[in-house]
Amino acid sequence: MLEEQIKAIINPKYPLITNLSNVSAVLNQLENINWCGFYLSSEDGLYLGPFQGEVACSFIPFDKGICGRSYREKKTIIIDNVLLEKDHIACSSISKSEIVTPIIKNNQVVALIDIDAPIYNRFNKSDAILLENIAHLLVDLF
Repeated sequence: MLEEQIKAIINPKYPLITNLSNVSAVLNQLENINWCGFYLSSEDGLYLGPFQGEVACSFIPFDKGICGRSYREKKTIIIDNVLLEKDHIACSSISKSEIVTPIIKNNQVVALIDIDAPIYNRFNKSDAILLENIAHLLVDLF
């Protein structure tokens, strides 16, 4: 259902930020989450893109945090308990679990989809598949 909504709203004629803003609004419909959005790759790290939720980290170095790990490994990362992760960057004390999925174009990570939840063990393989499918839908916008 979310994939269909996203297919219906993305339009390559619109600016990237416009598309990602609406996609973050759709992702915000997921149950039991407290933050969702995008980090955009640049030459020096990951910059905050469109999101829904509390104020977030504006910049994440490639070698830090779960987003940095997803960027480096070019794969979806699911963290059941962020409090147990030594490299987790705590942007919000509410977040207990996290999923990060890279958007990869020409073998380069161009952005990340990042979602946090206020409960432990919120994300599973089905969520990973959903976000990977959404990443595939978005890749041509970059």
